[in-house]
Amino acid sequence: MRLDKYLKVSRLIKRRTVANEACDAGRVSVNGKKARASYDVKVGDKITISFGEKAVSLEVTAVKETVKKDDADLLYKLISV
Repeated sequence: MRLDKYLKVSRLIKRRTVANEACDAGRVSVNGKKARASYDVKVGDKITISFGEKAVSLEVTAVKETVKKDDADLLYKLISV
């Protein structure tokens, strides 16, 4: 699954276009490298998203095309906030 779609499905970023813009701006990195929106997310990847001065790090635990709102947090495990 594409990185921008994963960020939307997991409810980390509300809209796919916003996720795409964050990737283009270099605010999203996967496994320590800046990632493009087209990056293919796999289980075990470590994603870091910069929100202004804060950075959120997480590990991908599952990749699903659709999930319910209540189950969205099961797609990842927070490492640090």
